[in-house]
Amino acid sequence: MKANIVPTIVLTIICAAAAILLTLAHEATKDSISEQNEAKFSRSVEKLFGECEVTLIDDNFGVSGIEAIAVTSDGKTAVQVTADGYAKDGINILVGIDENGAVSGIEFVSLGETPGLGTKVRDNADFREQFIGADKVPVECDSVSGATFSSKGMKKAVETALNVYNENKEVILGGGK
Repeated sequence: MKANIVPTIVLTIICAAAAILLTLAHEATKDSISEQNEAKFSRSVEKLFGECEVTLIDDNFGVSGIEAIAVTSDGKTAVQVTADGYAKDGINILVGIDENGAVSGIEFVSLGETPGLGTKVRDNADFREQFIGADKVPVECDSVSGATFSSKGMKKAVETALNVYNENKEVILGGGK
C-alpha cells in the first residue's frame, strides 16, 4: 500500500513545483511580451501610414479575430486581424483603411503559414495589391496557386477589417468614444 502512495505524492509535488515555476515565469515576462507586441503593432502602423500620431481603440466591437484598432489624426484606420489560413490563426495582418473607407495597404504582423506555399500570400505583391481600393464586402480576389487556404484566410481577414470599420466608423473615427 505504501509503495503505491509514495509515487503519487512525489508526482504531486513535482507538478505543484512546475506549476509554481510556470506562474512565476509568466508573471516575470508578461510585461515585456506586451511591450514587444505593442512595438510590433506600432512598427506595422508606421509601415502603413508613415510616422504619425495614433489613438488606440480599446474595443474589438465583439468581433473575434480583431486584435487591435488604431486611428490616425487625419482619419486613417489600421485594423489588426488574425484569421485562419491553412494554419489556425496563421494570418495576422494589419489592414490600412484610408479616410474614404477603402483599403489602402496591408502589412503582415506575423504569418504562420507553410513556408513556400502559404507564405505566397505575403510574398506575391500582385495578390496583395488586388485588395487595395476595396471598400465593401464581399471582396473579390483571385487565389494564389498552391495557397488556396491562405488566400481565403487573407480575404476573410480583409473582409473582417472592412466590416468592423464600416459598421463602427463613427466610433472608430471618434477615437473610440
